[in-house]
Amino acid sequence: MNRLQDRTAIIWGGAGSIGTATARRFAEEGATVYLAGRTEDTLRDAAAATGAAGYGAVDVLDEDAVTAFVARVVAETGRLDVSFNVAGRGDVQGTPLLEMLTADYIKPVVQGITGSFHTARAAARQMVKQGSGVIVELDSASGRGSGPMMGGTGAADGAKDALVRDLAQEVGPSGVRVVGIWTAGPTDSLSAGKLGAVLGTPVSQEMVDGIVASLDSARMTRKSPVTAQIAATAAFLASDDAAPITATWINATAGMFPS
Repeated sequence: MNRLQDRTAIIWGGAGSIGTATARRFAEEGATVYLAGRTEDTLRDAAAATGAAGYGAVDVLDEDAVTAFVARVVAETGRLDVSFNVAGRGDVQGTPLLEMLTADYIKPVVQGITGSFHTARAAARQMVKQGSGVIVELDSASGRGSGPMMGGTGAADGAKDALVRDLAQEVGPSGVRVVGIWTAGPTDSLSAGKLGAVLGTPVSQEMVDGIVASLDSARMTRKSPVTAQIAATAAFLASDDAAPITATWINATAGMFPS
């Protein structure tokens, strides 16, 4: 399939597990892919592994850096057709809200919506000029209610959910779509290191296996999504096959909840 032939895409947070899976899928479908992230070494490796055309060390919290990277990509390719943001935002989980520091609660909210706004706005400005383009966001659907011990994840997701719907209304008349993917815990993206960073405590492989089993049991399908499936969903949303879809979120949680 070459649904993204002759299109240019930026993946923000492109060296992560979902970012690299999506970069590979976009490239397979014909897109010219650029990766953005904070660490040049991991970006270089990710670009080589996925067939990305280029990369740049960009912190999505740096408005000027985001704007400059979009300008660079447009200068090199002539356009920007897809912007997919999967950059991390520093969620802190595993602590009751009554005991959580204010800074830990608001960190994912502030960093998440700041990064999403910077990247989506910079992409939308170029896409409006072109008269076409797709902006894709991702979160865990916790804006619907994240449950206990999830810190500011629900508030952060709720802010992203609103941005997608609001921005889509403004740029839709110019031919630009804004959509989101809800997913929670693609199990091949989980590791002891990543979970330990979120929970703020060392995590053993036995604990990882237990978390994966718990996630599987929480799905209607009894099987969690994996990164390749999220990448395929993103490729579909970025393509003309999804032309009627905007201002909404696709539930790719394998039935963690109905929507």
